[in-house]
Amino acid sequence: MTASRRLPLLLIPATLLLLVVYVWPSLGLFRNAFNEVGPTGAMVEAWSLATARATFHDSFTFELTLNSLWLSAVSTLIALCLAYPVSLFLFRTDSRFRGLLAVVAILPMLVSGVVRVFGWLAILGDRGLVNTTLQSLGLITTPLKLVFNWTGVTIGLAESIMPYMILALLAGFGRLDRTLEEAARSLGASPFRTFRRVTLPLSLPAIALAAGLGFVLSMSAYITPKLLGGGRVFVLATEIFEQATTNTNWPVAAVLAIYTLILLLVLLVVSNLVARRLQR
Repeated sequence: MTASRRLPLLLIPATLLLLVVYVWPSLGLFRNAFNEVGPTGAMVEAWSLATARATFHDSFTFELTLNSLWLSAVSTLIALCLAYPVSLFLFRTDSRFRGLLAVVAILPMLVSGVVRVFGWLAILGDRGLVNTTLQSLGLITTPLKLVFNWTGVTIGLAESIMPYMILALLAGFGRLDRTLEEAARSLGASPFRTFRRVTLPLSLPAIALAAGLGFVLSMSAYITPKLLGGGRVFVLATEIFEQATTNTNWPVAAVLAIYTLILLLVLLVVSNLVARRLQR
């Protein structure tokens, strides 16, 4: 059998796995979105758009969308500002410890998200490292409210997506050419001007790719808003969980899940289009 005929056979196991793990649950989610909830709170099978209409006519859904978009945008911007210099250093360094430094940069990916969140609770809490240090230095008298609010969630999300953005930036730095920077410096450009006119424009596709990835990861995050928010931060991911578990309202949870999935797909498409346009 030739290689061209063997290739479809090799794709069969992966295709079956995707059908079972992803497509089939997605179809079930889509089916639940058309169901309704009866007077007793039980789900009633139906083919109706009543649940979707009620969900999107509720102003709280619009508020959740704005909260999610704003939180994702701020977290992505903070993570990008932190990840860019780290990625640029790792890309340029000739140190023999480059591999070790790259592992250290992405090491948080190997730690459970729950563990990282509890670590931030210990750092940002009223008696945490930050408040204790500031009080010992006499800079504050009362603890700063850094957890169970938007501030703590933003910090936690920025830290959680930063390793992924570092990898995305490193993958997109292929267009950077050090000879162009050296040419700019030889023509009298200052280091800042060289960065602004040469390095930054060449790295814009990588920035668009990393920002899109970070934004999507922030939009779909549940653990960080739930634990660091302390029930005071409401986004789409937390509302989906509450509707599916606490309220056992699966139709509404399915509608919100499909709505969030569509938003994420649109954001991914826009990010890829922007990255491709910047590469031209």
